[in-house]
Amino acid sequence: MVKPALFTTLALTLVSSTSAFPAYASLAGLSQAELDRIIPTLDAREPAKLPPPMKSNGTKLVNDAQHPFKPLRPGDIRGPCPGMNTLASHGYIPRTGVASPSQIIEAVGEGFNMERNFATFITYLAHLSDGNQVTDLLSIGGKTSKTGPVGQYSKAPIGGFDFHNTFEGDASLSRGDSFFGDNHTFNETIFQEFIDFSNKFGAGKYNLTVAGELRFHRIQQSIATNPQMTFLSPRYTNAYSESAFPINFFVDGRHYNGQLDTTAARSFFQNMRMPDGFHRAPAPIGGEGFMQIGAAHPLKSGRNVKGVNSYKADPSQPKLGEFCKIYEDFVKNIVVTFYPKPTGDLKKALNINLGRLYDALTVVNGSKCPRLFPFGK
Repeated sequence: MVKPALFTTLALTLVSSTSAFPAYASLAGLSQAELDRIIPTLDAREPAKLPPPMKSNGTKLVNDAQHPFKPLRPGDIRGPCPGMNTLASHGYIPRTGVASPSQIIEAVGEGFNMERNFATFITYLAHLSDGNQVTDLLSIGGKTSKTGPVGQYSKAPIGGFDFHNTFEGDASLSRGDSFFGDNHTFNETIFQEFIDFSNKFGAGKYNLTVAGELRFHRIQQSIATNPQMTFLSPRYTNAYSESAFPINFFVDGRHYNGQLDTTAARSFFQNMRMPDGFHRAPAPIGGEGFMQIGAAHPLKSGRNVKGVNSYKADPSQPKLGEFCKIYEDFVKNIVVTFYPKPTGDLKKALNINLGRLYDALTVVNGSKCPRLFPFGK
C-alpha cells in the first residue's frame, strides 16, 4: 500500500507556487493542507457526461482528412502509450495531450473501435490514479521522477499516464523502466527486441504467439536488471493487456488477421502516426488475447524485494483476469490511499468517477462484483 508521506517532497515542490499548479496535474497523495491551498486555484468541473455510442461501429478510414497527422508543437505532451500518443497526433484528442476521460473514451472508440465499456473501465482506472479529479483532466504523459526506493509507487511531478506502477509500469514493449530515468520516451533498443521476436516466433509479424514470448522476456529482463522491478496490480493486468493492444488496434481493419506488420508497429510506437490509409478494427474490441498471452508463461504478480533477481510473488494480489479483486484492490489500496479524506468538489468527483468505473466493470466482467463506497453513497 502506498503511503501519503511518500508524496511530501513532491507536494512541497508543487505547492510552492499554487498559481502554477497545472490543471491536469494529479492531486493524488497530497495532504489536506496542500489540497486546501491548491483546489481553490483550480477551475472545478463536474465530470463530463460519457460520450454517446458511436453511430457506426464497423471499420472505416480513420487516418482521414479530418484527422491528419501533425508534428508535435512546443508544450505538447506525449507519454508511454503509443495508442494515446497517436490519437493525440491525429487530433482525436486535443493535440496538447491533455483531455477529459470523456474525450479519451470517444477517441479510442472512433480511432481504434475500442469497445465502449472496456474503454470506460481502463480510462477511469487511469484517471482515478493519474488524473485531476477536480478539473476532470488527464495528461497522456508527464515525466515521472526517479526517486529511489519509495515503495510500490513512484512519485510523479505531473501525474498522467507516466505515473509509475498504476497505468504505466515496468517491462514495457517500447519504453524503459522508470528506475533508469526515462519511462516515456521511445527506446529503439527495446523495440528492436519487438522486431526480433516477431521475426523469430511470428515470421516477421507480431501476433499472440510472439506476444506471449516477448512479454515473458521483458519481465525476466526487468527482474534481472531493475532492482526495484514491480509487477503488482493494476500494472500486472495492464501489462498483459498492453501486449494484446497492438494486435487488436494497430492491424488495419481491412486485413484484420491478428498479424501486425512491424513497419506499421513502428509507425505507432515510434512515430505516433497511423499508416497511410489506416482503417480501424472492423468491430468493437477490448483486451481480447491478454489471457492467452499470460498463459504462455504463467507468472504470479510480485516484485523484486532485495535488488535484482529477487522476484517474489505476492499472494495477496489479484490473479490475471480476476476483475472483481482487481477492482477491490484498486479502490482500497490506490484510490483510498491517494485520497483518504476527500471533501467538497474532490469527493463529489471521486464518487462519480468510481461509479463509472464500477458500471463499466459489470459489463466487462460479465457479472456484478460487490460495489465499494469508500467515501459514502
